Amino acid sequence: MEVKRIKHYSSCHQILLVGEGDFSFALSLATAFGSASNIVATSLDSKESLLRNYSRASTNLDELENLGCTLVHEVDGHTMNHHPLLENKLFDRIVFNFPHAGFHGREHEWLQIMLHQEVVSGFLKSARKMLKEDGEVHVTHKTAHPFCNWEIVKLAKEAEYSLIEEVPFGIFDYPGYINKRGHGVRCDQSFPVGRCSTFKFKTLLYMFC
Repeated sequence: MEVKRIKHYSSCHQILLVGEGDFSFALSLATAFGSASNIVATSLDSKESLLRNYSRASTNLDELENLGCTLVHEVDGHTMNHHPLLENKLFDRIVFNFPHAGFHGREHEWLQIMLHQEVVSGFLKSARKMLKEDGEVHVTHKTAHPFCNWEIVKLAKEAEYSLIEEVPFGIFDYPGYINKRGHGVRCDQSFPVGRCSTFKFKTLLYMFC
């Protein structure tokens, strides 16, 4: 079978997507592969909340189901390795695009930054228990001020990962993907991604084997 690719991902990877908004990123990958049988796409929201809050969610979910995607809702990135539908699964790529704690203050305020860091740290700790031996965790994140103050690489090091590559993220590399604010009354609106990168991590255990 022909292996199909889009950027860092291929149809032979077992892929876990965390924190999907309206599931348009999952659909972008699935469309490129011609199948979603290798993708598990998750949301923190319930299915009911998704359908209520995102105008394209119903269409995207239907298309993903038709392509064979495994859809799992109400998945907390901090405890996802214990989710009954995920706890025994291992992945080649675990992806979290634009993690965010919700809007509890201005982005430059340290309390808000600390909340964001907690989201990322908890995700990284849970994800390391779900990686295949040579798997990678990818976090896509803004790198301009004040988002650089999240110190993504430092958080990963504290969770016993090593950075293998930081590559610029281009939203147009993923046709059909529309990033979402994901919180509050404007949750269905997109936001300017600006300068951002995809950070690729491996666990230290496998970096030095």
